[in-house]
Parts: sequence; C-alpha cells; structure tokens
Amino acid sequence: MEKFINSDKGRVTIYSIQGCPHCQQAKAFLAPLGVPICDVDLNEHPELQAPVKKLTGKVTVPQIFFNSRYIGSKEKLQKLPPEELQKLVKMVKEEPITADAPPLPELKQSQAAAVDADQDEKQFACEKDGLADLVAVFKDANVIGTQRKGLILCKKSFSKDQLLAWLMNDRGMDEGQARRVGHELLLKKYMVIARKHGESDGRFGAASGDTLFRLLEDDPHSALNSGQTASCSPLEAAELSLLLREMILKLFSEHLSADGKSVDYKGMSANPAFQRYSELAIQLQRVKLLSLSREETLAFFINIYNALVIHGYLRMGAPTNILQRYRFFNYVSYLIGGEVFTLQDIENGVLRGNRKGVAQLRRPFSKTDPRLQVALKDVEPLIHFALNCGAKGCPPIKTYTPQGIDKQLRTAAEAFLENDDACVVDTGKKEVRLSQIFKWYKADFGGTDEKLLNWVLKHMSDSPKKSSLKGVISAGKPKVSYLPYDWSSNSSH
Repeated sequence: MEKFINSDKGRVTIYSIQGCPHCQQAKAFLAPLGVPICDVDLNEHPELQAPVKKLTGKVTVPQIFFNSRYIGSKEKLQKLPPEELQKLVKMVKEEPITADAPPLPELKQSQAAAVDADQDEKQFACEKDGLADLVAVFKDANVIGTQRKGLILCKKSFSKDQLLAWLMNDRGMDEGQARRVGHELLLKKYMVIARKHGESDGRFGAASGDTLFRLLEDDPHSALNSGQTASCSPLEAAELSLLLREMILKLFSEHLSADGKSVDYKGMSANPAFQRYSELAIQLQRVKLLSLSREETLAFFINIYNALVIHGYLRMGAPTNILQRYRFFNYVSYLIGGEVFTLQDIENGVLRGNRKGVAQLRRPFSKTDPRLQVALKDVEPLIHFALNCGAKGCPPIKTYTPQGIDKQLRTAAEAFLENDDACVVDTGKKEVRLSQIFKWYKADFGGTDEKLLNWVLKHMSDSPKKSSLKGVISAGKPKVSYLPYDWSSNSSH
C-alpha cells in the first residue's frame, strides 16, 4: 500500500492515523480489491485536517474516497452493495484522477523517506551528562549498602558523610568541591533522600551527616523505567514525550492485527524497537518539569500517559476485571523528574488539577507532595478524549504537541462525539445517551445535566446530530442516560 502517489491515475484515498483500529480494518477491506491506495496520515499531515473536514464534514478517521467520489467511514465502505463496489473499483482502474480529487501531501514519497530516516537517526542522539561516569564508578565503590538506624534497615543507601568521604578520598576532591558535587547529584536527581535524620529541607548542604541517600534508580518503587541510570543530559520534556509517544505508537501499529481488532503485545515486547523505547524511557527519570507551561504540561503528560498504558500492557498484561483495572491504573508508573507518577497520578493529579478520580477517597497529591507543583491549576475536560486507556471504547490514540494542543484536543472531542458509541440523540424520546466518561467525570463538564449537554453541544462539529441535540435542548427537559462502556481488552493474548 502506497503512502501517497502523485499521479494522474485513479486511486483510492484513505485518510487515517497510525494505530487506529478502524483505519486498519478499512485498509484490510481495500487491500484485495487491486486498486492503487493512497494512505494519508492526518497526524503526520495536520495541514490536511481542515480541507478533509471541509470535504467530508467529519473529523473522525478513516475517511475514504474512490477517485473524487466520497464514500465515508469504514462502516459505509463495508456496507456498500457488491455491485456498487465493483463499479467503483472499475472507475478507479479505468478513469484518471480529476482536479477535484481529495488532496494529498505535497511531500514526495522519496523525500518523506529521507526525512523519516533522518528523524530515526536523530531520535537516539544522547549527550552524556557530566556526572554520569562518576555515578557509574560510585555504584562499584562498595559504599552503597544496608544502613541501620535504630531498628530500621535502609537498603541500598549511603550517608552524606560516606559520600563526601568517597569523593575526597577516592576521587581526590577537596571538601568544598565534594559538597558542590553532592549538591549537583541531588539537584540533577541522580540521588534522593532515603531517610532523614535531623533537619533537612531537601538541599544537600542542609542535610546532617547521617542523612541517608539512595541513587534514584535504587529507590524502592515499581516504575517501569527504573533500575538503570539516566545518563543523558536532561532532554526537553516536550521533545522527549513526543519521541516516546511516536516510537511506541509505531510499535503498536506494527503489531495491530490486520482486522484492527487486537494487538499482539507478546510480539511487541520481543521487538528490538521496544528495547530502544525502554532505554529512552529511562531518560524521563531526570527530565525537568517545573518550568513547563500549561500547553507543554498537557502535551507532555497526555503523550506519556498513552505510552505508559501500552508499556503497562506489555509488562503486566491487560486488566480483565474491576480489581485488575484498579490495580493497573494505580500501580503502572514511570519515574519522571525524580518522582513516581502512576496513570491515576497523571490523569487525576496532573491533568485534572488534583481532583479525586473514580472510586478515589482523596485527592492524588497532598499539600506537601512535590508533584503538586506540576499539576494544572484548573481541570481541562478535553483531556478525557485524548487519553487512551487501552479499552476498545476509548478515543483513538494520537500524539500531541504543545504548539497546537488546544486545537488538537478540540478535534479529539469532536471526533469522539461524532461516534454513536459516544453520543446518541433520540429526538422522539427527547433523550441524549452519552458515554460513561461523561457520568464518571460529570463535575469536569459542569456538574449538572443542563451544563453537560450545553458543553457537548458547544464541542460538536456542525452535523445533523448537532442540529438534533440543539432541538432536544430547546424543547426543554431533555433526558440524559449513559451508554454501556466497552472495557474489553484489545490484546490478542
């Protein structure tokens, strides 16, 4: 299947995004027809999103054209009568493309391949941090061990005095230099305070001599990117999240079944590209978060959440019941900027402005939790259409950028609301049936049925469904109910 073909011959154009099961199903349906197929990824070519929306009235994918003839979604394609489908195939094979054909990217395929190769070459570039070699030597110096403080044993730890002694005696530093290096190791998140004895405000200089430290990689947590030193100079958070999201999305797409209904997670975990992804995820350990803007925070944590869900599936398997799902979202985590963030922490702590999640008794972050500094000031309801929880009922997975985050989130909401498994308007019964997402997080959408329906109306793209909703609201006293949520796993194992 060609990525895109700029020629005068007939073609089927399919607008898709990487990792979209419905797109995969449409391509599998088209493949045996023997027609030239141009696959245009709207996530890679956002400049075409507006023209495609103008042509189709839709923001969902896939959108399919035979020459200039608009077919529509995967469902519309599959429901074509056989005789009509054969006429369309004959048209594409025999009739040339016309001036009103749907648009293709301007970039030629050879140029695209060169750009892709250049990006692949750049994405693993790593400038080694100046302290990485020192930490590697320190790990082999027999200083780290089990420290006893009264009745408490602190494994894989060392005291401030032990570190200073090693820096001065083994590395030949004077006391002032050793203290500066200790401060840098703490500041750059190579090490963390394991157990405080005496007063300490988190600064190396303020710690007493018997304050215990651990290397960050040895801190006892279950983060999927722990256990190794992040030796690169800290990468820009937005850049790193984009690389990670694109890498795991590509992996996901490669292991998505031809019918788009399942993912071979076992095969995905054995792919050498997953090892490269895991190595890059380690660099999240020391990424700088506190300087991020609202837009950077949104894009970074949405991308990381979506990547972490897939990583969690690879390590733990897909949750199949309520208890497993609770454990999955409260346990699967990354070490980011020196702190552990679970999926729940990211969604409810950071992106929902530290609000209680479903079945949570308290807010994710306490007032003294350092992660609270990263949380958005206000909840952003649109994040619910960007977070991919791994279930078939979730919005399609995409990659987000700080520069266009608000527009991208709005597009995700419009696409979500176009689907009848997210929003159904019954004008006869004056009833609106919505996804369970709107029930679980009703407070984010205003808290009342009236405010919720007005929010939905405001975020719909112009369509017959929007007109119907407007009519139901205008008639007064609309009934709101909720559709069943598809929690079934998309794993093939």
